[in-house]
Amino acid sequence: MAPGPTAGVESFTTKNGQWKITTRKQPILKAEPIEELNKAIGIPIPEMIFGDNYVAIEHIQTGWKLDFNAQDALDRVSKTEEGMLQVAVADAWKKDREHNEDIKQVVKPFDWSYSTDYKGTTHPAQSQGDWQVTSQAKHPVRADLLSRPDPILFFGEVDLYEDELADNGIGLLSIKIRVMPDRLLLLSRFFLRLDDVIVRIRDTRVYIEHSGNTVIRQYTAKEAKYDEVSEKLRGMRENVAETLREPNRIAPLLNTVEDRTEIFEVH
Repeated sequence: MAPGPTAGVESFTTKNGQWKITTRKQPILKAEPIEELNKAIGIPIPEMIFGDNYVAIEHIQTGWKLDFNAQDALDRVSKTEEGMLQVAVADAWKKDREHNEDIKQVVKPFDWSYSTDYKGTTHPAQSQGDWQVTSQAKHPVRADLLSRPDPILFFGEVDLYEDELADNGIGLLSIKIRVMPDRLLLLSRFFLRLDDVIVRIRDTRVYIEHSGNTVIRQYTAKEAKYDEVSEKLRGMRENVAETLREPNRIAPLLNTVEDRTEIFEVH
């Protein structure tokens, strides 16, 4: 039996009644929904797909909403050879997946690391306008305010998908959100560690002051060669194997390849 629409759902509304935060956590999808998702996005599905999970931020007055879900995230994975990691394990991965597909189906080229630049799905509803490019200097994610010891009124942590890349590393997309009395921060993180090849982190941060209508979205993509990161960790006398499993400790060692800040004025 499929879970009901409210199963695993938690929600929180800010004190001023302006913003509503909703999370849903469910087990991995079963065979039938996986087949439907496979057809919908046109590429093989990660080993662990949490297709019923999501995180949503809604502006109650206008109905404007920004949500994060697995299907839309996977739809941002490249479906061409462009950007593919051309390494030996890719062939092994594809052969393994071919056995699990219809024999008539050809495994098409796609980014088998499941790297995504997904920044959430926007539902404008009654709100007019669109995302506008700005700068961190003009619209910063206020780390100084976020570091205050304010009480956390709501916290959610939701995985959207995970794949161990034929036992050669990990590709994981997860969302965390925390709500304080005056503001909230969402972090959507794609973390890729492909052993002996590359380490990659793509972060989307969404920052909102409850008293305002401005949604700040900051996207930062970082990466570096696996060997370069390992060498830096050895120089720091860190446990390399252990630290390479911890994105927060690796992130400062990676090179920034994209940095983009946008705002949406919700009215």
